[in-house]
Amino acid sequence: MYPLRKSLTLPFLVGISLFAVVSCSKNTNEPLAEKAPEQAESAALPSLDFEKMTLDNGLEVVLHIDRSDPLVAINLAVHVGSGREKVGKTGFAHLFEHLLFMDSENLGYGGLDEMNTRIGGEGTNGFTTNDMTQYFQAVPKDALEKVIWAEADKLGYFIKTVNQNIIDREKQVVKNEKRQRVDNRPYGHNLYVIGKAIYPEGHPYHHQVIGSLEDLENATLEDTKAFFNQWYRPDNVTVTLAGDFELEEAKTLIKKYFGEIPSGAEPTPETQAQAVTLSETKHFVHEDNFATLPQLTLTWPAVPEYHPDSYALNVLLSYLIDGKEAPMNQVLIDEKQLTTGVSGFNYTKELAGEVYLFINPKPNEDIDNLLPAVWEAFARFEKDGIPDEALTRIKTESEVGIFDSIQSALGKAIAMGEYNIFTGDPGFLTTDIKNLQAVSAEDVMNVYKKYIKDKHYISTSFTPKGQKELALEGAQVAKVVEEVVVQGAEKDVPYDPTARVFEPTESSFDRSVEPPFGDSFVLPTPTIWDAEGSNGLQMVGIQSDEVPLIEFSLEFDAGKMRSPLDKPGLASITGNMLTKGAGDLDVAAFEKALGALGSSLSTQTRGQYTLIRGKTLARNLDKTVALLQDMINAPRFDESEFKLMQESYSQNAVSQLANPDFIAAREMAKITYAEPTPLAIAGSGTEAQINAITLDDVKAFHAKYYAISSAKLNIVGDFDESKTLKLFSSLEGPAKEALPKLAVPKLAAVEKTKVYFYDVPESKQSVLQMSRPALPVTNDDFAKLEALNFPLGRIYTSKLMTELRVNKGYTYGIRSFATGNAEQGQFGVGTSVRTNVTLESLSLINEILGRYSEEMTEAELAQTKDALLRGQALKNETLGDKLGLVQEITRFNLPYDAKSKNMEIVQAMDLEKAKSVLDSHVRPDAMHVVVVGDAATQLERLEKLGFGKPVLLN
Repeated sequence: MYPLRKSLTLPFLVGISLFAVVSCSKNTNEPLAEKAPEQAESAALPSLDFEKMTLDNGLEVVLHIDRSDPLVAINLAVHVGSGREKVGKTGFAHLFEHLLFMDSENLGYGGLDEMNTRIGGEGTNGFTTNDMTQYFQAVPKDALEKVIWAEADKLGYFIKTVNQNIIDREKQVVKNEKRQRVDNRPYGHNLYVIGKAIYPEGHPYHHQVIGSLEDLENATLEDTKAFFNQWYRPDNVTVTLAGDFELEEAKTLIKKYFGEIPSGAEPTPETQAQAVTLSETKHFVHEDNFATLPQLTLTWPAVPEYHPDSYALNVLLSYLIDGKEAPMNQVLIDEKQLTTGVSGFNYTKELAGEVYLFINPKPNEDIDNLLPAVWEAFARFEKDGIPDEALTRIKTESEVGIFDSIQSALGKAIAMGEYNIFTGDPGFLTTDIKNLQAVSAEDVMNVYKKYIKDKHYISTSFTPKGQKELALEGAQVAKVVEEVVVQGAEKDVPYDPTARVFEPTESSFDRSVEPPFGDSFVLPTPTIWDAEGSNGLQMVGIQSDEVPLIEFSLEFDAGKMRSPLDKPGLASITGNMLTKGAGDLDVAAFEKALGALGSSLSTQTRGQYTLIRGKTLARNLDKTVALLQDMINAPRFDESEFKLMQESYSQNAVSQLANPDFIAAREMAKITYAEPTPLAIAGSGTEAQINAITLDDVKAFHAKYYAISSAKLNIVGDFDESKTLKLFSSLEGPAKEALPKLAVPKLAAVEKTKVYFYDVPESKQSVLQMSRPALPVTNDDFAKLEALNFPLGRIYTSKLMTELRVNKGYTYGIRSFATGNAEQGQFGVGTSVRTNVTLESLSLINEILGRYSEEMTEAELAQTKDALLRGQALKNETLGDKLGLVQEITRFNLPYDAKSKNMEIVQAMDLEKAKSVLDSHVRPDAMHVVVVGDAATQLERLEKLGFGKPVLLN
């Protein structure tokens, strides 16, 4: 999900796993009861018990008990998305999702977010798709009644609080979201062009979820009320509660708070599936202001979600593009060397679906060269079909995804609500899995012939500006509506939340009183296991048998800092080459071996380390570690694989050059350090620096820095201590002696704020990054700074978000951060804002930072402490959470109780000390400021900030 809350529009999730739906958590429709341990352990597939009830007003309620952590999650799934919008009202379902967070009669303006923060919640959030809207939050278990009260108030007691000013203010936020995710991104308009081409006028999917800026601007109060009355009826909503609660108590509370909400008008007839058939193939071209590489997209009409053929299409797309032996990769990458990557997916929705392929040719290469190779790859599949091994592997890999998805109570609540909306069965997971497992090789071939072979399709060629000749021959220019951002065109919309005027809705009890907390509970603390292998490997872990999975990371002192200054990508390329075959197994065989186990081994390179991250079914840990050993000690380092990887890195370096976020990160990196270091070079370096790396460089780097004796193993999940110690003690590395640790390069001191500007003409938004040196994580004051940053810029209700998004509408989201390592740290702020308020945004940020210390009160500090203390209940739920905890401990050599000790430090902090920490480290007068935007309209204006003339970087 997106890190910025309030709206996840599914069309932007085009990179999701093909098995994202299958991986969701759902269940059997039997009375809710706690299973005996032996029953749970013997189940072949995960089975999430639930109880379902329907209130008199039509509201469907799903209840699932999960006692693994002291928390509860609640989800409201509403059966309305962009597919149910009227012509001229596009984007309204998504806008409405935003509005529902703003106010309600008894919570008050901003009350939902304020309450969630205060009680230690994970954050209220929501998302909109073509077919549904979901709203959710997770909180400590003693806040059960509070969240039921709050979510009921949203659903039943919201509409009277809305006025035109609230709507007009939130329009600006949604428009900023569109600019950030669509208008200011390479290929951002691609799905818009495809949707218009593949679905005819009047079809529910003809327009995108986020809608058009014109329609958003025209949204009225009357539209809002009509939309609410039509779709936000209890009989069109599913409420799902998952977590640690008492069943009868939850039923009573839900009936109390939701039961009085009146049922709506007569239910709207269900929309029927509306498949489309293309009468001809159409080709479109668009010159993209933010693209540095061309992109070809091929799209075929397909089937809706849960259609019998959807499962075979999932398998088909996975087989065609995933792995060394995938036909698309064999032909386009290995043999013809036309691209460095092919991606795609089967996108199923309630009424229809599409199959996508995305291919980027190499820089300045003609897209026409790609099509013959695509048809050749399809022909190869048609001739050979899908091997039994590949079919089994794809199904086995999905098993891990299934277990992975049922780790969090919130994930279960969201998934069960979605299943209930579209199938009527919150426990459809079992059927979903069985449908996938039943797919045969013949089914895969049949769907290829039925939906792709010789069928009409839509192609889009997105090319860099001025390179339209690279598009497919005969492509017609796509009609794309590009916003023109005019200085001063959008004015602030005044709103006084204290002046809300409405007649309160009658109720049988006083809903204005927030319910009290429930019974207190003891927060469990994880037991941390540690050991040292006979090979010198330090091991730290947390056991958890909730799901039969194990996750681990093996961390080497082989980070980017170890790379030569003129080859900053060497550490990363070396790490990734470890995944390209090992021992007797070439790349394809290595992938097959992992896939057969349902395991994965991947690498990540950061500044101070490279880690190998593994995930496996618990029963296959030993076989996975055997593959890991070969990966570390006997990588194949194949010349052809190296060339392919080098070319992929090089192409990525080119594609990033027009991405405003990357540009901002690159320019900030250059000015952050006081001395020359690879860390001052963003990404893996320039195209020339990447091409200068040789395979001999990779081999030498591996031999020099991959020492087991200086590595650290972090492991969590369903593992056995003695077996784990024995398995990982057998690991060997090429470097027998660890090299001395490198000193972390020093950050450049900042005495006075300086503004740097990078020009991207016609930018719809300006990317703003601000940073200054701060504290290492080992300093006691770091815990204080991190805590004080919580209300400043880490949460939705933060001061920065409230002012720049909620009150001003300048941005879709803004964050401040306190981060660091064992030696030093940084404090900073990051956001993207509407181009014509670049100056105003920076001025406001500086004002908020500057007055934060002065305005902090005892009451605000106490509330922050309480929220952080309560929020601990949600910080150790999943295996990923647990792995992050032990990684922090080993990475920075922290005591095992560092988290609890830091919380004690925070709780002991008084107001004087808080202000001292803020005065020292939150310094708007002494920060690096990087702006990436339209210099023609914004550069000169920034002199008014009072920090001198901005430095133009390009």
